[in-house]
Formats: sequence, C-alpha cells, structure tokens
Amino acid sequence: MVLKKELMLRAVTLTTAAVLLVTTAACSSKSGTNAGGSDKKEEPTTISIMSTFFSQEPPGEDNLIVKEIEKRTNTKLKITWVSPNNYADKLNVTLASGDLPDLILADYPQRYPLVKSMAQQGAFWDLTTMYKSYPNLAKFPELTWKNLAFGDGKNYGIPRVRPVYGQTGLNIRKDWLDKLGLKEPANTDELYEVMKAFATKDPDGNGKNDTYGFLGYADPTGIGKFNVIETAFTKTVGDWKLENGVLTPIIFLPSQKEALTYLNKLYVEKLIPEDFSILKQTQTLDMMKAGKGGIDAVPMDQAWESTAELRKQTPDAYVKPLVSLNDTSVTDPGSFGMFLIPKKVPEAKVKKIMAFMDYGASDEGSDLANYGFKDVHFTEQDGFKIPTEQAKKDNVSQQAMGQIFLKFDKYQKAYKSGITKDYYDAHAKIIDERAKFAVLDPSIGVDSDAWVKYWPEYQKKITDMKIKVIVGKESSASYDKFVAELKGDANFLKIVQEMNESYKKKNG
Repeated sequence: MVLKKELMLRAVTLTTAAVLLVTTAACSSKSGTNAGGSDKKEEPTTISIMSTFFSQEPPGEDNLIVKEIEKRTNTKLKITWVSPNNYADKLNVTLASGDLPDLILADYPQRYPLVKSMAQQGAFWDLTTMYKSYPNLAKFPELTWKNLAFGDGKNYGIPRVRPVYGQTGLNIRKDWLDKLGLKEPANTDELYEVMKAFATKDPDGNGKNDTYGFLGYADPTGIGKFNVIETAFTKTVGDWKLENGVLTPIIFLPSQKEALTYLNKLYVEKLIPEDFSILKQTQTLDMMKAGKGGIDAVPMDQAWESTAELRKQTPDAYVKPLVSLNDTSVTDPGSFGMFLIPKKVPEAKVKKIMAFMDYGASDEGSDLANYGFKDVHFTEQDGFKIPTEQAKKDNVSQQAMGQIFLKFDKYQKAYKSGITKDYYDAHAKIIDERAKFAVLDPSIGVDSDAWVKYWPEYQKKITDMKIKVIVGKESSASYDKFVAELKGDANFLKIVQEMNESYKKKNG
C-alpha cells in the first residue's frame, strides 16, 4: 500500500508539472530568457555544471525540478554536486586537471589564486560586456559585478548573487538569554560573559555542562566562522585593512593579535569546541540544531533553519541574528562566488549558457528552482511560499537547485521557508540596521602576481599560526617573531607592494 501511494503521488506531481509547463510556456517565451530561444525544433543544449549543495542529499538526475528546468530551457543538464565540506579541494583538483565542465562554481574566487592566474591566462570567457545583453543578469547590483571583477576590471564569471547584508553574522539563542536573565551582547566583553554563561549555567536545563558558548570551525583558507570575532577587533573583512589609503595585512595589526588572544581564552575555558580545528561547517550546523551551542555565525536563513529544528523540542527556541559586535557587522561582496565558463566552450554555446543562467535569475526560474510547483511543493500565505512535505521528498529548496538559480533580493536572507511574517519583518529590520555598521573587504578585485604565486603558502602558514595560538601551542612571543619575519620577508613584502599598486590603479 505504501508503495502504491508513493506511485500515485508521483503521478499526481508529474501531471501537475506537465500542466504547469503548458500554462507557463507563453510566459517563458515572452521573457526572452529561455536558453536557446525556446525553439522546440532545436536539440537540447547539453550543459555540464559543477556546483555545491547544502541539502541533506544533492538533487538526483530524475529530480522533478531539474527535469522541469531542462524542459523550460531546452537543455540537458549534467550536474556534478560536491559537498561544501570538500568543495575547495575538489575545485582546485578540477582546475588543475584542465578537464573543466561548461559551468564551474568558484565559491570564493578571491581566495583561489589558481582561478585568478587561469583567468589572467585567458582560460575563462570575459563576460564584462556580455552579461549586459541578458536582462535579468543585468539587474544584479552594479556593486556585485564590480566586486567580482579582477584587477584588470574584467568579469570572468556570473555572480551566484547574494545580498550584501544578512549573510554571515552572529546569531544567538534568545531563549537562553531570557532564561539566564542576560541582555544581547553588543561588544566582545559582553559576548564573553554570555558565552561563559551558556557553557556553565546549564541553559538547556539538562543538569549538565554540555553546551558551548560559540560553535565555530576552521577551514583551509582561514579560521572559519571565528572571522566574525576577527572583524570585531580589526574592523575589516578578510586579510587586509585599509589604513590611510594603504592596504595592510591584518596579520601586521595589533588588533589581530588581540582577537587571537581573545579566542585563546575561549578555548582554554572550553567555551568553544576543543576540536574546532577539525570540525566541518555542516557539523557545527548540526550541533546548533541539536541545542549544543548558544551562538554561531551563519546567514540569517540558516539561523532560522536552526530555530525551526530546535522548536520541535523547545517551542520557544529562537536563534536571533545580532546587529553588530563592537559596532561592526560583516558584509558580503554581493555574491557567494561565481560561475565560470571555460574558454574551450564555443561562443555559440556560451550564449546559450548565459541565457540559461539569465532564466535562473528571473522570477520564474528562481522561484521554480527554490520553491518548485505551487500547490505541490508550496502554498502561499501572507505573500510567502510555504513548503509542503512533498518539497522535502522531492528535494526542492534554496539549498539544492537554488545554489545555481537565484534572483537578486536585498532581503533574501531574512526569509527562510516556514518563517512567519512577524519574524521576517524583524529580520528585514536587522538587515537595515546592519548596514549602519557595515565593513567591506577592501582587497576585493585587487590583483597581484606575487599574491597568486606566493599567497597560498603564506595563507597556510598564517592559518596554522592562528590556530596554534588559539589552542595554546604557540606563545605570544613566537607569534610576534612570526609576524616580524613576515615583515622582513621579501616575497611577502612584494605581495603587499603589488596589492597596493593594484588598489591605487583600481580606485584611481
């Protein structure tokens, strides 16, 4: 009987999809965004893609939404889905192999020297003027395109568009604050007191000290979500700070050392996981959902995802986004990476790929990828799309195909499937408030040949030193010696020199 019901439901869903295809065909053709011009006589364009996913499992080849997108865009998609836990390694291996798909996601393009060097060598299509011919891609904010341009001022990828505000930021268990009689922390001193209480005063009421103040992790390019703490001390985002018109590596700043000393205190007092250096991003998300931590640093929509999961056991749970820390808020460049098109792809196919991605940036394409079919995968209430159980079964969400197709929405991160209007409105206001304390990465789009050549080695050494200081394996004196050696290192100083030359050229 169970199997029979599943088959009947699948048949109903497929029938609905077919009906929707007919009713939306006219709209699709009018939008002018269908890949290949929606000419049904043409053979489908095969597009190979490498991307990531954040759902429990990646969409399968028979995924209803993938199939529907293929129909509406006259394409055949061959998608390689890679876990975010090892995407950096997979990307580097794929780039080095030279065997590239038609569309490849570089999730943090500024952090991958190989991406920059290959772009400079002509390995990817220059899309600087091309994207302006595609109406939905052209609607992306000018700042987003500017931030993704390399030092030569050219755009080599299609933004995986995201809002500037509402991305990574501190989120806190408001119900734990209320239970312990604490106020929301506004600075790092207050944050420490809150974290200590979360770790020692049994906020979950189970009679054990088995909760952490802050759930963080490290990654191959830095100290992961602890960068929110770094930003609070250094007042910048990334590895560089602009001081009196000069780009300075944050490793040179006294405030960077202060941040590491602060994190070491959290580690010693077990306010953060002792194994943070080997934890994966997904593991910390699971820990938050399981009630093992009171603070994390993720986008607002993921914070609501944790809230929804926690409320299954604790009805009043609320992971609330904070506005700022030390009067700073982390901002995003307006994208979560970009999709590159290798130069080996013929120009005629490039145009079809651009049309395909333009469809994904339209209302119709974005809504289809993220929410699926109305009355099958979602219902509408108060202007929101409320997911059904069928959406979960068919793997329809922002965390699946929504990682490839998404339109621009300033308040995108305030929304998460299932959120109520009062919480959405509150989160939208927090996004507006964060703008008042925003700091951006000043090195975005700045190029340096020395950076491409030497930075990976230095980045690894710097990250290793940071982690060793946090866990107490390196002393304050050894850290000072390390920084002094960098200040006298000819290759490192060459990076600083070229970065500043590029910055001045880019900014006049």
